[in-house]
Amino acid sequence: MMTHSSQQWPEWLPIRSDLSLLTPYGAPQLESKAQLNTNENPFPPSAALVEAIGRKAREVGESLNRYPDRDAVELRKLLATFMSERGKSDFSSENIWAANGSNEVIQSIFLAFGGSGALGFVPSYSMHPLIAQVTSTDWVSASRENDFSINASKACEEIRASKSNLIFITTPNNPTGTSVPISDLERIAQAAAEIGALLIIDEAYAEFSQEDSATTLIEKYPHVVVVRTMSKAFAFAGARVGYLVAHPKVVDAMKIVRLPYHLSAMTQAIAMVALQHRAELLLSVDSLITSRNKMADELGKLGLPVLPSSANFLLFEVNSPSLVWKSLLDEGVLIRDVGLSGYLRVTIGNEAENALFISALKKSLGGQK
Repeated sequence: MMTHSSQQWPEWLPIRSDLSLLTPYGAPQLESKAQLNTNENPFPPSAALVEAIGRKAREVGESLNRYPDRDAVELRKLLATFMSERGKSDFSSENIWAANGSNEVIQSIFLAFGGSGALGFVPSYSMHPLIAQVTSTDWVSASRENDFSINASKACEEIRASKSNLIFITTPNNPTGTSVPISDLERIAQAAAEIGALLIIDEAYAEFSQEDSATTLIEKYPHVVVVRTMSKAFAFAGARVGYLVAHPKVVDAMKIVRLPYHLSAMTQAIAMVALQHRAELLLSVDSLITSRNKMADELGKLGLPVLPSSANFLLFEVNSPSLVWKSLLDEGVLIRDVGLSGYLRVTIGNEAENALFISALKKSLGGQK
């Protein structure tokens, strides 16, 4: 969420005027027994994977006096293999670009293609408009429906009326968890093509969804760019690895705007180890989906409406969100106030964390009566 700052900058500091009132992006980092506010995967790597990462790190450590592969070719090959396994397309390293988290991928997209502005459907991932502002890209906010879905017909009309180079859609959407059917995405891709825009599909939570990935559209629609991350389903948030899947010419443009050697040798190496252990790491996805559905039922039993979610979190309605958020924190449970009136968002944690959340929530709701 982008907010205004009360910070006073010294007169000698020539900060850009369009940034001077902003505060840094970030969720509160507070002590808690259950940290359910940042959509992290709650399951740490296995001892075997930690050992494999350690061996690879020691191997890479012997050559840290040298720069890394600036194009991360071997990592991109493995990512292409993974995406080909997951979808209905055959990708190569030329279709993949990797960076320090999906946010760097998104920033590179703005740097390369944002000259005529960007349009996104809000509420959605708040870093999109923030990165737009930081990169001096005009941002247009198009609205979602009252249930936070996207009306494809209205969306196409807004796109056709726009002069934006970039159209952003997040599916499954953050912070709502809702998803856009692939048939609607194809209609929107057609509208974007009519105005010569790239359609950027942010699929950070795609592994938790039953919808087909938008990567299936790329062969037919080369202006479709899909952004992914290893932070969520791969439980690899601390490694900071994001990537895009796109036409090779999009990847070529990323090479123009990326900083030299932007992805460290250590990051590339341990990401490759994780991909080699992908079957093990992705086992947590089914478990989290089961827990997500169970938590949605629990919230419903408490009389709290819950949005249907295709991600690893839930957005639910509650009276006095700020009071509930604070009372949960007092019980050691940290969830997210995403700035939507009447809503709070909770990440799906492990079994103990989820139980603590429900217990603390019952106590909070009981205290309001």
